Amino acid sequence: MIVCIAEKPSVARDIAKVLGANNSKEGYIEGNGYQVTWTFGHLCTLKEPHDYSPWWKSWDIESLPIIPERFGIKLIDNQSYQKQFGIIEKLMQNADSIINCGDAGQEGELIQRWVMQKARAKCPVQRLWISSLTEESIRQGFNSLKPQSDYNPLYQAGLCRAIGDWLLGINATRLYTIKYRTERGQVLSIGRVQTPTLALIVNRQLEIQNFKPEQYWVLSTYYRDTLFSLQCNEDKSDDIVDSTKENEDEKNGDTLKSRNRIQTQEEGQKALESIKDRPFEVTAVTKKNGNEAPPRLFDLTSLQVECNKKYSFSADETLKYIQSLYEKKLTTYPRVDTTFLPDDIYPKCPEILKGLLPYANLTAPLLEKRLPKSKKVFDSSKVTDHHAIIPTGVNPSGGDLTINEKKVFDLVTRHFIAVFYPDCKVATTTVTGKVEVLEDNESAKKEKGKQKLTFKATGKQIVHPGWRQCFSQWVLENDIWQQVKKISNETEDKESGENESKSQTLPSFTKGEQGPHTPTLSEKWTSPPKPYTEATLLRAMETAGRFVNDDELRDALKENGIGRPSTRAAIIETLFKRGYIRKNRKSLIATETGINIINLIKNELLKSAELTGQWEKKLRQIEACQYDANQFIQELKEMVTEIVNSTRV
Repeated sequence: MIVCIAEKPSVARDIAKVLGANNSKEGYIEGNGYQVTWTFGHLCTLKEPHDYSPWWKSWDIESLPIIPERFGIKLIDNQSYQKQFGIIEKLMQNADSIINCGDAGQEGELIQRWVMQKARAKCPVQRLWISSLTEESIRQGFNSLKPQSDYNPLYQAGLCRAIGDWLLGINATRLYTIKYRTERGQVLSIGRVQTPTLALIVNRQLEIQNFKPEQYWVLSTYYRDTLFSLQCNEDKSDDIVDSTKENEDEKNGDTLKSRNRIQTQEEGQKALESIKDRPFEVTAVTKKNGNEAPPRLFDLTSLQVECNKKYSFSADETLKYIQSLYEKKLTTYPRVDTTFLPDDIYPKCPEILKGLLPYANLTAPLLEKRLPKSKKVFDSSKVTDHHAIIPTGVNPSGGDLTINEKKVFDLVTRHFIAVFYPDCKVATTTVTGKVEVLEDNESAKKEKGKQKLTFKATGKQIVHPGWRQCFSQWVLENDIWQQVKKISNETEDKESGENESKSQTLPSFTKGEQGPHTPTLSEKWTSPPKPYTEATLLRAMETAGRFVNDDELRDALKENGIGRPSTRAAIIETLFKRGYIRKNRKSLIATETGINIINLIKNELLKSAELTGQWEKKLRQIEACQYDANQFIQELKEMVTEIVNSTRV
């Protein structure tokens, strides 16, 4: 008999159906030579300190550091878990072979390996590795099973992660709780990923609290109902003060150059008075055509970021929705960190597009000809275990999706369709103009020559929408998608209003034209950094705290990110549950408890995003057979010992 073990009962049922196993038993499904059973996620966990020694049961600073010679696992103390494990153990003891059907990732590998170890399975084991739960994908997976030993590095990385979290969490939490708690029963929880993430929020909050706003003024002018902003001149001869006195004037704080920000109201008013009765002259009109490439496909983090921005979903909520879509066979495996597809997916894309019936108005033009194949989308070298999140091509009909699942599916699907559309063609028009400065007296004018202030206005026009059609057109009118349409329309209206304040449509200008204008002087204040939202925190975790907009640079920093895409949502939720952070609308605010914990920690190893990112990189290297797992554990033991010894004194 061949025993297949899945991670959830629902997945086990899907697999059993494909294998022809139709006879339901208690805890498994049998038929056609197979017994398909399941776990409920983790059935086993690492042993607790008191499981190794009674000396380690009490929280005593003298017992630290707690470092077992050899780590062991045990069943989780849960009656239903233990009952299911008893069934699994009996099946495995009598099996001819086992097929590991756990989720195809590091955590899935760890869950199933621990169960097989605890069940003392001795027979050969093969691994099922699939990216979606469609019947076709499951059949293909069973036709290309691999020996479980091929995935030993994946298991080693997962085991090192679990041991590392245990070592640091147990020792640092006990150490700081014993030394710094202010009331009986209080626990100061410290974690390898949790604490650097909390430090990011606290440090940002302190930056905001300590920020001292500085006043400045902005000079702009309206010409032909178009707002022109004051610009810096690269040519120093165009400065409105004598360039020979520039250095001296700067020391006195009196310099008045043509620049965006003016430091004092007096110099701003002086500049305004010097140009208000002078004509505005257009000095240049330039048009530049450009292309905007389609947005990338989603990895888990970028999907969580987009859902937080667009729908205010938490990272954990987005993960639950996309996991549900995966289990309903509508999208591919979600816990991924790449935005690319392997080359062998390309031939399957037409069929996927054909299955997206509610989006036929968007897919029909694509299916009339050969799909384009871009290296920005299809690149096998950028894909390891799993590819970007895409729809499977299963028609999302029926009423079994919640409104929030529909929203997430809609985003994933539109991004997938958009990558086959042409670039959006845009035309950017830049108009520069000048106003000659009116000098106080004729002698000053002769001495300095003609001085001027330079202004600029920029407008952007979409010449051809290209991929943007995918986000402006709506799917066929039917009751499944009506609510998504309504909510997305409201979001687009809001975003459109916000964008209008940042850009403008320019009338036609001609070089050399002149006319009256209306200068204005606006008082401004420098702004503090913005609090983290879940979207910006996820990006910060992904890049170890560095602010990065460029997609390629972000890809390069991912291997040093804090945590894995699949765990970041849980880390943020943990900070909420422990009362270390709270939410104010979308902003994440550190509580007094959270701030105190970070202030108490003097050892930078515990709260450094960069150092934690380096540990994450080593875990990835273990998975790729580029770093020794034993060395990683030894380094962690040494680090924990150093933290305990330096803090205990």
